Amino acid sequence: MGRVSKKSFKRSSRPRAKSMITDCEIQPLLNSELSRTNIADNGFIFKYDSENSDLENNKTPATQSKANELLYPYYLRSFSLDYDILNRPKFYRKLQPYIPLGDTITNEPYTQNSIITIFAIWNTIMGTSLLAMPWSVERAGLVMGLLLMFVIAALCLYTSNRILRVQVLHGNDTGEVAQLSKKLLGPWAEVIAKLFSFIILLGANIVYWILMSNFLYYSVGYVHDLLFGDENTGTFDFNTTNLICPSNADYINSTSNTTRQLTLYEQIWDLNTTVPIFLVVIVAPLLNFRSATFFTKFNSLGTLAVLYLFIFVIIKSYSWGINMSAPTLGGLTDYSEFYKNTFPATSGMLTLSMFIHNIIITIMRNNENQKHNGRDLSIAFTLVLLTYLLIGITFYVCFPLAKSCIEDNFLNNFPRTDVFSIIARVFLFFQLLTVYPLISYMLRVQVFAALELSIYPSVLHVIALNCFVIFICILFAIFMPHIGTVIRFSGAICGFVYIYTLPTMLHLASQKRRNLLTFGSVIFHVSISLIGLANLIAQFFV
Repeated sequence: MGRVSKKSFKRSSRPRAKSMITDCEIQPLLNSELSRTNIADNGFIFKYDSENSDLENNKTPATQSKANELLYPYYLRSFSLDYDILNRPKFYRKLQPYIPLGDTITNEPYTQNSIITIFAIWNTIMGTSLLAMPWSVERAGLVMGLLLMFVIAALCLYTSNRILRVQVLHGNDTGEVAQLSKKLLGPWAEVIAKLFSFIILLGANIVYWILMSNFLYYSVGYVHDLLFGDENTGTFDFNTTNLICPSNADYINSTSNTTRQLTLYEQIWDLNTTVPIFLVVIVAPLLNFRSATFFTKFNSLGTLAVLYLFIFVIIKSYSWGINMSAPTLGGLTDYSEFYKNTFPATSGMLTLSMFIHNIIITIMRNNENQKHNGRDLSIAFTLVLLTYLLIGITFYVCFPLAKSCIEDNFLNNFPRTDVFSIIARVFLFFQLLTVYPLISYMLRVQVFAALELSIYPSVLHVIALNCFVIFICILFAIFMPHIGTVIRFSGAICGFVYIYTLPTMLHLASQKRRNLLTFGSVIFHVSISLIGLANLIAQFFV
């Protein structure tokens, strides 16, 4: 791209300004990480890092090395290394006389090879749902859990492939599912796509608030025990077989019948009442900045957190060994059911755990060889499936207590004196502390864009929106502090729209336009939508 000058942006040749951001979509968490956002349809993507100020100095930014591409997750590269979409106001304040709001600064495409693309998808899908994966296996039973993992992964792979195919046939160089929906189905479909994108972001905020409350509670609890506890509570515990069963009432009553009076500290510092409120003091000041670029610098912690969880589970599982007996063998603590009627909880959670559909076009558009999109997408989903199997099945099979004791955040099964879980909680807390402002920023952008306001209309607007979001998060953290429940409901609701319905409707509309629609195709794709509907309805009966 050449230098930016007044001459290069003459008013007579200037493109007509497009509307402000209308499709700022993001993959949820349930992957604890912020996914790559698509705002390309409105010229809101350009390849400059705000910290380098290359644009202001009339310099061409240096090409990023492949080593950096592999090191940083896709969503991080898209925010701070390749595409600076967070500091648009800063750039446009200087260039506003020459560039209308919404125009694209550069048309130079960013491409990446298949390996980078595969790991980009893998990094984007993966998230904090890893913490709930063993619980999801327990909810379905071992065999049913395995079956659901393969089935949901296959459905998500197929429907995301349908989106890519429709984009090739009817799309253009910009846009995502919302734009395709408007073009093939009508404006109502675009509204629905964007509405559920809001829900995805809000659900991610809720899950992160619950997790941050949990990590903060246990981290502060350990410091308290270290300073004021007795010799048993104030020391590091390296005993890898020391586990607890915090939420299984039957198991607790069978192992301990003693009760005691809560101390003043325990009354003030309570996980499900006071800690989510105290968290406001730490998080709220981070949400009102005009730009969230500062927090993107620390998002590589997300990749390190996932790697640490792998090592954590492998070490713990190896120390426990295999602890499982079939139902016919009459096992007690290691009893493992092959099938459970609560399996819809697993299907709902897995739907969100495999969710990438609202940004898959943007990711694959940058693939160097477009002919390999289907292959690369299949490899990426295979890696995701193997990762979930490694975490979920390994932890479940080796868990030495009753399988019903497995928590929807498996770190809760470890006492707060366990050294490995302490490291994990502190590490994840600071990682989520940088991710939460990013997700809040993207939610703010979407809401204000929908209201046809600027990105930062005023301090009062921003504070009001943040207060509303935080209030919702606190309510969930106090009255519904179960990330498994939040993930499965948000996954079932948004998955019904983005995974099971919109892709199939787009495919059928595409076939109709090309006069290729058949009765068999209608039956098959409508069946997929009905599966999503059944998955959603079943969540209310688990």
